[in-house]
Amino acid sequence: MSTEREVMTWELFGTASRQLAEQVVASGFLPDVVVAIARGGLLPGGAVAYALGTKGVGTLNVEFYTDIGQTLADPRVLPPLMDTSELPGSKVLVVDDVADSGRTLALVMSILAEHGTEARSAVLYTKPRTIIQPDFAWKETDLWITFPWSAEPPVEGAMSRPND
Repeated sequence: MSTEREVMTWELFGTASRQLAEQVVASGFLPDVVVAIARGGLLPGGAVAYALGTKGVGTLNVEFYTDIGQTLADPRVLPPLMDTSELPGSKVLVVDDVADSGRTLALVMSILAEHGTEARSAVLYTKPRTIIQPDFAWKETDLWITFPWSAEPPVEGAMSRPND
């Protein structure tokens, strides 16, 4: 695996999030709700929701990557589960940090389709190998990405959780 990386700074994150929101607006799709895929999509989801003026924000926690280049066999939804009872008929924008394999994004889009939403997807980065092309993406790269919120390891003394 190459040691070369795509590095996103906090300043670049602000620019990228705003440009992603501009793409959404330019398309004419104005979401009622932004659903951030946790953990990586939490900050992009919040930033894009603010840029769009969308107050309805939810999260869906999906685990797939366990380390650099290491994944579970399949992505899995972790608790707590988002209340989807109000979603049928809503326009939903799903936001994540990256569509790498695309399997996490495909899972979330499938879940939302089952709940009767009109959903679109937006990511900061997309990889050439993704199985699902997001509706909106800021940049494509084939490199491992270092995001500003995950550039450092957990603080010393942080406890591991059973789902870590």
